[in-house]
Order: sequence, then structure tokens, then C-alpha cells
Amino acid sequence: MATLPLYTQSCGAGAAHAAIDAEPPVKHVAVVGGGSAGWMTALLLANSAYGERLRVTVIESPQVGTIGVGEGSTPWLRGFFDGLGIEEAEWMPACNATYKAGISFEGWSTRPGFERYFHPFASMLDNLTMTQFVQNVHARLQGADVDAHPDRFFIAARLARDALAPRPSRNFPFDVWYGYHFDSSLLGAFLHRKALERGVRHVPRHVRAVNRAANGDIATLELDGDETLAADFFVDCSGFASLLIGKALETPFVPFSDNLFNDAAVALPSPASGPIMTQTVSTALSHGWAWKIPLTERHGNGYVYSTAHCTADQAETELRAHLGLLDADVPARHLKMRVGRAAASWRHNCVANGLAQGFIEPLEATALQFVQRTASLLVEALESGDIGDAARSRFNDTLNAQIEGTRDYIVAHYKTNNRTDTEYWRDNAANAHLSESLVQLLRTWMARKPIIGGLRQGQFGNAYPVVSWYCLLAGMGIFPDAASLQAPTPLQAQHNLAAIENLIERSALNFPDHRGLLADIPPRPKEDALQLYLW
Repeated sequence: MATLPLYTQSCGAGAAHAAIDAEPPVKHVAVVGGGSAGWMTALLLANSAYGERLRVTVIESPQVGTIGVGEGSTPWLRGFFDGLGIEEAEWMPACNATYKAGISFEGWSTRPGFERYFHPFASMLDNLTMTQFVQNVHARLQGADVDAHPDRFFIAARLARDALAPRPSRNFPFDVWYGYHFDSSLLGAFLHRKALERGVRHVPRHVRAVNRAANGDIATLELDGDETLAADFFVDCSGFASLLIGKALETPFVPFSDNLFNDAAVALPSPASGPIMTQTVSTALSHGWAWKIPLTERHGNGYVYSTAHCTADQAETELRAHLGLLDADVPARHLKMRVGRAAASWRHNCVANGLAQGFIEPLEATALQFVQRTASLLVEALESGDIGDAARSRFNDTLNAQIEGTRDYIVAHYKTNNRTDTEYWRDNAANAHLSESLVQLLRTWMARKPIIGGLRQGQFGNAYPVVSWYCLLAGMGIFPDAASLQAPTPLQAQHNLAAIENLIERSALNFPDHRGLLADIPPRPKEDALQLYLW
């Protein structure tokens, strides 16, 4: 069967290209807003093939703080740092960062044997077990009594179970793709320092007004202190305030509230002790879900919930009870979320990035991936020398499709739940506001047909790879009722699961203890293979 790339070198999205002799189509880019989004964008712009000929300025208001909670990433963040030549041994300790092999989902399903599952990040080793997993899923859909729970088939689940770091010894022949956990405030501060080292100018001023030219472009920014800043191009990283793309350019906002009910969160830290896990834990609660993110010094915790189903006080009380901190004198932070996207991320001479562009929700930790992807697409457009109408249209179409595809994957977590304990979960299961793509995917699965063909051909689910969709739907236990399962045929029972377990157990011997590796993070070999395949 043909292979499909799951993560490729493009995840590096920031690797320096050969220098371009031509002059850049714009000479000065102003990034409005700091934080992780603003400084990541600035670094990728400063790393363009134009070098110092493309001036980059970050205007950061001293009056606006950052969210600053424990946060997780997808494997794209590894590519970001690799592309900039920044070693993990430099940035991870500075950000209290840990490794992440994937996400554990606890209590999203009540189906026996499927009360929890793990969504793994990819490994080249998975090519030796993915076929067996998918074929067992197909057999169980057809009513055969075979094991089709994803945790048994992937090395990442094994690493997460025993707090092993997803960085194998150098003699292990398979690369493992992984993400990170980190303190988002510390990450923003680290990126700030690196950007200044690489020539980015910093203007710590509050933007009071935005002036537009006759053609509708943004011309200048009026700053506190009677200062005016002019630039050729602007990037809006002003968060939910959306100062440029929303307020100044009046770009419509497309809400996702019909698809995703969560619109608020409450966060608080808890002490860290014992092993440092290599997974984000997502636990279903009464009106949403709680995250647990392991950092080197503490755990970041939070509760993402729907204000239509509970109050902020109720959410905080439930989170404290969940963490055993009802009587603890630990302050909580309450956050509002604007879930949706700008109708167009690029309008006139402005690109929106980060929360100014949009937000789905934290469930699969895609926020920084979209920041990185957006900034990389902008750099590609600038390096091509084409920033005209057609380029803007391609840019917007690409991002909108990826945002909405990711939204569908998130929605599927809620739609497929079978909890009946609260109105929140019942409303999510009954939600009919689904995209046609997601409807087609779920109908195919419920008809007990393989979805792999539709995924490979781009008919549906094209924002996430095969392994993710199969882990989600199989992990939630969406199969015929266990009582109706029949003994498998010899063909359906062809796979030796003991051999798979033995392969994974032997492979796990090549991975170090997570806490031990964090104490002395080694450099990664430059010849690291970033091309991973899952069919």
C-alpha cells in the first residue's frame, strides 16, 4: 500500500533558504503585539532569505499582559526551533519545558474498555504496527471480536505510560516526532530575546490609533508618546482585541459557537512531584474538560467549559475539587475565549496571526501550530515576490481550509461522546451543526465502512492524518456493541498482537527516563530524519 507523509520537513517551516538577490516586495514589516505569536512571527520574518534587507519591528504594549499558562504544542514546534538552529538544551530549561508524546483522553467515553485512549504523535516505528491497527479496526467495525484499542499499537502510548522521554538513544533506527509542554509567558520572553539578537527592533508602546491610506491599506500607527510608526506591511498579533484586522480593517468574524460550545476557561497551577509525564491529560468534567500539563517546576491545570452550561464560580469549584485543591490558597485565572476565525487572515497590507486571526480551543494544542503556519506562509509569499490579489486569495483559502478542518477534528471529539450525565454532554452529542465533510466522515464510519479511502483522497478530514482519525474514533469505542461481536475469521485474526507488544516493549528500552533526560538535554544530531511516513 502506498505511503503518505504524516510529518515532513515542511514542519521545519522556518529553515533558512538560499539568499535572494532581488529586493523584498516590502521593506519594513511591523508586528503589532508580542507574546508567543508576535515574537514567533518576528523571528520567522527575520529568518527570511532577504536577511537584513527586510526590517522587522515589534510594537508591544506595556499595558497588555499575556495569558501565561502552561501550554502544549504539536510536533510543529520542534520544526520551528530546528529551522532557526536553536537547540532544545537552550530553550527548554528557559521555559520550564518538557517533552510531549501525545494526549491522553480520560472519561470522554463510557463505553466499556474505551473509557480512555491516547492520541499519539507519530513515529517511524508506527509503520510496522499501523497496518495491523487499521485492519483490526475494520474487522471490529464488521463485528469481529478483535482488539482495536489504539493504545496497544503505538510506541508513543507506551512512552507516555511510563514517563519515558520520546527521544531515543542514537543507535535507535527510528525517528520519533514529538511536541512540548512549556510556560507560555517564559516562551514569549525567550523568543523576545532571540528576536532582538537577530535584529528585530522592539518598540514598547501602546497603539492608540490606526491610520489608513486612500487605497484602504494601513499607513501608520499612532503610539503613546505622540510617536507615529510607518511600515509597508503589518502583522496583527494583538490577541482577541484584533486591533488591525478586526477593528481597523473591519474584517468580519466567523464564529464557531454553533460547532463548539466552550467559550471560557479557568486556570490554576498545582505542585509537581514524582515522575514528569510525557503527555497532556485531558479529562472530561461536567461541562467541558480539564487539562493537566506537566512542566519541570509545576503542573499547569485548567478547565475549558461552556458558560451556557455553568457559571465561572461553578467551573472553578469543580476544577479545584478535581485537583484536590478546594481549600488551597491558590489563585485562579479566568479567561474568555472568542472561538472562530477572521473571514480573511490577509486583507490589504495586513495579516492576522495568533488570537487576532482566530481560535478553535485548546483541546489538541493547535494554537502555536497555526501561528507558525501563518507566519511561514507569509514568508513564502514575500520570498516569492508576489503579494498581489491572487497570492492573498491563495493564502486565505489555504488557512481557512486548515482552520476549518482542524475545527472538524475537534468537534468530532464532542460529537462522538456518549456521556449522559449532564446537559452539556447531551447537547454536544445531539449537535447537528456539523460541516458536510465531517458528516460524510462520520456517516461512513457509522456505516461500518473504512474511512481511509476518503481521508487519502481528501474527500473529508484532510486537516489530520489517518492515524489521528482512527485513534479518535476507535479510542472512543465507536464499534458495534460488544455483546454482538462474533469470533473473528482466520483472516480477521491474522495479526499477532503479542508480537506487536513485544516489538513495542523492546523498543521502549531505547528511551530514557523523562526527568533524567531533562536534567541534561543532549544536542540532537544534525542528520536527524524528519521525514515520517504512515500509510
